[in-house]
Amino acid sequence: MTVDLSALPELLLPWYEENRRDLPWRRDRVPYHVWLSEIMLQQTRVEAVKGYYARFLQALPTVEALAAADPELCHKLWEGLGYYSRVRNLQKAAQVIVRDYGGAFPEDYAAVRALPGIGDYTAGAICSISFGQPTPAVDGNVLRVAARIRWDETPVDLPAVKKALTADLARVYPAGRCGDFTQALMELGATVCLPGGAPRCEVCPLASLCLAHRMGRETAVPVRLDKKPRRQETMTVLILQSPQGLALRKRPEKGLLAGLWEFPHVPGLLEPAEALAAAEALGAQVTELKQMAERKHIFTHVEWEMRGYYLQCSGGVDLFWVPPARLTEAYALPTAFRQFLDAESD
Repeated sequence: MTVDLSALPELLLPWYEENRRDLPWRRDRVPYHVWLSEIMLQQTRVEAVKGYYARFLQALPTVEALAAADPELCHKLWEGLGYYSRVRNLQKAAQVIVRDYGGAFPEDYAAVRALPGIGDYTAGAICSISFGQPTPAVDGNVLRVAARIRWDETPVDLPAVKKALTADLARVYPAGRCGDFTQALMELGATVCLPGGAPRCEVCPLASLCLAHRMGRETAVPVRLDKKPRRQETMTVLILQSPQGLALRKRPEKGLLAGLWEFPHVPGLLEPAEALAAAEALGAQVTELKQMAERKHIFTHVEWEMRGYYLQCSGGVDLFWVPPARLTEAYALPTAFRQFLDAESD
């Protein structure tokens, strides 16, 4: 049995008009706003993004402002959102738009897709929402909706599945309502056709079409390939405190958390005497070991197990000290390390 996708617009669009969430980035179709919101929403919850979105636009209201901004400011505005390569690519793309397009966002799909950090999904979202083009934005939400209404047990992780669905949807995009249709599909996956064990089929506008619902097997799809286990790493973090502030250092410009600030750290889970020796090897003049805290941080492909030592110092050779107020105002500290700022009260 097959499902005719041409029925989707007439079922979804009225539902979307009645049920769409009032989100800040839906209040206009300015390409910069749509682009920024879609990049922020990758791997991040909607509620978490709202505040970041407002602060980012207040500080950098235009593509030109983003292109010219101090990278440290961009990192600080992104602090806590994670996946920092997203903001670095945002700025690189803004610089291309200013240099090659005079600051006007390109409207051609291929040109949008070629910008740093923009993949098929984001290009499709921008071109459909901002420019009214029939360019689907197929993400995990849309793949889940399609797998259920079609009862398709093919693993949705396979690139061929996303490619085929993109082509199928492009053929049914409604002229004049392309942006609304893209957002309706997103909204359905985000609020009704939920992952795990709780799809809200009783309020779904596509329930009459959905083969998985007809079979009572909504939670059996989508099927995904088995994920590789995360790599495990251990480290000892040294929170060095002196009258001058906290000791920071900058991470390499390539790799995980590239170019961000961090507390000094060494591999392995050290005992107190070993941590003192490691701090002194860095040039710290340690006067007291104040406390120890255990923390964990999970990235997509790696998990860090961390042991942090809070060491009072009288100073240090070749260490970069930052007053706590300046750390809050100006230095982007990733969540993996920032969680140690709260640990002293544990």
